[in-house]
Amino acid sequence: MKNVLNSMFVAVLITGIAGLSSCTSTPAGKSGKPVLLAVSFGTSFNESRALTIGAIENALATAYPDYEVRRAFTSQIVIDVIKERDGEQIDNVKEALQRLVKDGVKDLVVQSTHLMDGIEYHEMLDTIKPFESKFNSVRYGKPLLSSDKDYDDLIKALAAETAQYAASDTVVVYMGHGTEAASNQDYTILAKKLVEQGYKNYLIGTVEAEPTLDDVIAEVEALGVKKTVLLPLMIVAGDHANNDMAGDEDDSWKSILESKGFTVTTVLKGLGQYPGVQQIFVRHVSEAIAK
Repeated sequence: MKNVLNSMFVAVLITGIAGLSSCTSTPAGKSGKPVLLAVSFGTSFNESRALTIGAIENALATAYPDYEVRRAFTSQIVIDVIKERDGEQIDNVKEALQRLVKDGVKDLVVQSTHLMDGIEYHEMLDTIKPFESKFNSVRYGKPLLSSDKDYDDLIKALAAETAQYAASDTVVVYMGHGTEAASNQDYTILAKKLVEQGYKNYLIGTVEAEPTLDDVIAEVEALGVKKTVLLPLMIVAGDHANNDMAGDEDDSWKSILESKGFTVTTVLKGLGQYPGVQQIFVRHVSEAIAK
């Protein structure tokens, strides 16, 4: 397995952790500021969490210094793993809202870092709704892919991050999670827009929905190339990226592609590390505040 990591991994990790600390170091309820609550699915991979979710939160804190940035995760499983393993407590959405009310926060902006308007996003909205009357204002920033501009900006970010692999004999394959929700169509829309914008060697597949890995393999074979680069189309490079995509087990995407004669390079870098992706979320906050 050839893992291509950020050449400044350690430095960025330290910077990300330090930056996140500065975002959350104000004692609860004493800043007097409105709160910007960044809600993520979460990951138990500490390094990726700092480099992705932490980087997004840092970008939000830098762009909106008049807000106190706080964190919540939607995955209780991830929260429990981190607490048991590391002794670190991260609020779920309900706990974060209860803490906000207790701290006397009156104005709230909620920015989801989810990829799309799917099940997790709607569960977040359902959890927050009963608390809305306890605030003077609650505004919502949309998920990553919510408009044509979002698709265009994401494609620019993907192209910038993978420019070194742009070659006629190489296919860049992004692995998404997939969802049962109607928003799963976002993967197909993104794949279509990539082709329309000239990125014909960029393919999208999902772990748990469609397009499938078999669909991706058929497309790679149709292109007649043997070099593939695998990257996660996920905010973090967590369990799916490390195991389902880049793992050494026989059923990983890397192993399956290699068994079919393809040369595979894996890149364990979540979308949250991309500056272009961070700025999409910054823009979504701005749009939410302007409402």
